[in-house]
Amino acid sequence: MTAPIVDARALEVSFGSRRAVAGVDLQFHRGILGLLGPNGAGKTTLLRILTTVITPSAGELRLFGRPVDSADALREARRRTGFLPQTFGYHPGFTVYEFVRYCAWLREVPSDVIDDATRSAIDDVGLTDRSDERMKKLSGGMIRRCGIAQAIVGNPPLVVLDEPTTGLDPDQRLDFRDLLEKLSANSSVILSTHLVEDVAAVCDRVVVMKHGRPLYVGTPDELAELGTANQRGGSRIERGYATVVKNAKGAR
Repeated sequence: MTAPIVDARALEVSFGSRRAVAGVDLQFHRGILGLLGPNGAGKTTLLRILTTVITPSAGELRLFGRPVDSADALREARRRTGFLPQTFGYHPGFTVYEFVRYCAWLREVPSDVIDDATRSAIDDVGLTDRSDERMKKLSGGMIRRCGIAQAIVGNPPLVVLDEPTTGLDPDQRLDFRDLLEKLSANSSVILSTHLVEDVAAVCDRVVVMKHGRPLYVGTPDELAELGTANQRGGSRIERGYATVVKNAKGAR
């Protein structure tokens, strides 16, 4: 069996006396992994570790079968990873095309395919007719779609998305689900979200976190089975998620 695209062992990160990530193990191949948890659960910190934005205080991270323990390994990991953070910077004078192409250049997408890759990513997020529009003139939802485009440009084998559907309307969320399924055919996709139903619709596996620790790792169906009839939630998986989080209340 091939090595996992993401192989994290006993990851920890502390900020002062607070442990934001506490002993996380995560192995993931191709497909879609959903990351759920209340605010402050450590989801964003974990994603920042997996995308090499921050270095873990303890534990080991291997990406694409290789430990991220040298400058060369770090550069390779970043070249092969697309990342959408919750907030991202951009030059307001850039057009949509210029922004996505610049991000592709940063990730070392080959020059002979960078133009086609840029246009393909823009098309995938439904912004082809806005390619020449300045970023400063876009709505919040369009900015978010630009962020998704820069994360997927060049078809990186690892795509990490932090709250990707913020600002998207219901139709755009459905389009985004279709895009995730398309990406997962050749990539490992990890997304953090508060929308449990999006996880139920597209994810192969789910991790529920609280206090920096995984409370649950399994399939969406298995998570739904954990719900109790008297638990809050409009669907079985929402009740399962609420049950897992409530049962861990106060645990550290």
